[in-house]
Amino acid sequence: MAAIVDPHHHLWYRAGERYLLAELRRDLDTVPGIETTVFIECGWSYRTEGPEAFRPIGETEAVVAADPDASIAGIVGHADLRDPGVADVLAAHVEAGAGRFRGIRHSAAFDESPDIHRSRAGAVPGMLGDPAFRSGLAAVGAAGLSFDTYLYHPQLPELTALARVHDDVVIVLDHLGTPLTAGPYAGRRDEVLAAWRTAMVDVAACPNVVLKVGGVGMPWMAVRPPSADTAETAESLAAAWGDDIRWCIELFGADRCMFESNFPVDKASCSYRTLWDAFALIVSEASATDRAALFGDTARRVY
Repeated sequence: MAAIVDPHHHLWYRAGERYLLAELRRDLDTVPGIETTVFIECGWSYRTEGPEAFRPIGETEAVVAADPDASIAGIVGHADLRDPGVADVLAAHVEAGAGRFRGIRHSAAFDESPDIHRSRAGAVPGMLGDPAFRSGLAAVGAAGLSFDTYLYHPQLPELTALARVHDDVVIVLDHLGTPLTAGPYAGRRDEVLAAWRTAMVDVAACPNVVLKVGGVGMPWMAVRPPSADTAETAESLAAAWGDDIRWCIELFGADRCMFESNFPVDKASCSYRTLWDAFALIVSEASATDRAALFGDTARRVY
């Protein structure tokens, strides 16, 4: 397996679940070749006082405090890009990150169905087209930062429109663009994946968009194996996910794709080692250059 950068994991202690540095390190130790990681915002340890717009900086501060040795090489935090003072929030994140702050994630995940989880970041319909949001995104680019977003497959055309206008900003699309299989999309897997593929072709035509290949362990993802009574193996996951993942890699190119763990969210589906073994099986016939990009080089360049 190529040297690995895990570009998408969280730290948190919530709802009785602890996944902090000790738990992360136990997972990392199961996979030979993990070099470093990137923390992605998740609403953990926000400031409880002070201006609302600056409270997410508490998360960046908490990561630095929890990991003073910088084993987590990059931090992607949250800021409300619709806030008119967002440039000051970005500067505060950069200062708090002690050289490790790399970008902002403002998730846009929204669906009209109440059965679909909505982003805690206050996403509303059409948010990516909001002039205030786009002004905030321009500030992200001006600060030399990247922009991550998590959204659902019906929103992919909105992302394409955003990427075309802000073609100077590196945009990272999380979790394969999240084709849904829950709520009104349940039982429509083939239809959903067809619509998702059509929209992803347009997204991939935007050279500033990079794809995170993962998140497939989430139960609402159409790109996932059917539920089973037995624990998943790397072989079963590779068989279930392989065709769609290889299609994405071919569409975007390996130099614009990066494997991600999305832990501890995807822990519900498989172990950390099983996940990375499945990725390795899926691209076992790829060139050494492409494998290096997928497992680490793309993440190093972007973050």
